[in-house]
Amino acid sequence: MDLRPPTVRVLLQHLERLPGIGPRTAQRLAEHLLTVDPGDLQAFAEVLGRLREAVTLCSSCSLLTETDPCSVCSDPGRDHRIILVVEEPTTAWAVEATGEFRGLYHALLGHLSPLHGVGPEDLTIDRLEARCRGSAVDEVILATDPTVEGETTALYISRRLQPLGVKVSRPASGIPVGGEVASVDRVTLAQALQLRRPV
Repeated sequence: MDLRPPTVRVLLQHLERLPGIGPRTAQRLAEHLLTVDPGDLQAFAEVLGRLREAVTLCSSCSLLTETDPCSVCSDPGRDHRIILVVEEPTTAWAVEATGEFRGLYHALLGHLSPLHGVGPEDLTIDRLEARCRGSAVDEVILATDPTVEGETTALYISRRLQPLGVKVSRPASGIPVGGEVASVDRVTLAQALQLRRPV
């Protein structure tokens, strides 16, 4: 006999759909939500309720933002001659936390994966190329994940940008092969950006 109320069972089902959340973690989260101060729970519910309405993608770089263009693209203090390309918008958070990068970003919203039906038209590669054509971009740093798909995506983009005369580079060693850029510690990521290599 399942003693959990129906609402709690539904909550557990939703929590278990989140990445990295299994049944035990979902139960711990549910227990916390059931015992937390009602005001905190209400505030949490309100943030969740407006999340998809308030947060959107920057029309230029595809970073997550509440204003368009985002704060990075509209910052005159950034170096607009350098664009750092990442697979996912959230990866830029890890790069920005290093304090080492003062250029612009471009999120691809994924990587090339023919086996999963993801081609160049499914990513923001055309927009990246247009940004390089339409402004004084000197360098594009391809910080895709060092996986087979990430390396393939970087190679494809470098070939697309080659006719434009833009310098294309990759972050240097320090990011483990098969790892994810967002999970690398700040010091390693900062060093990898400083010692980037040409593609």
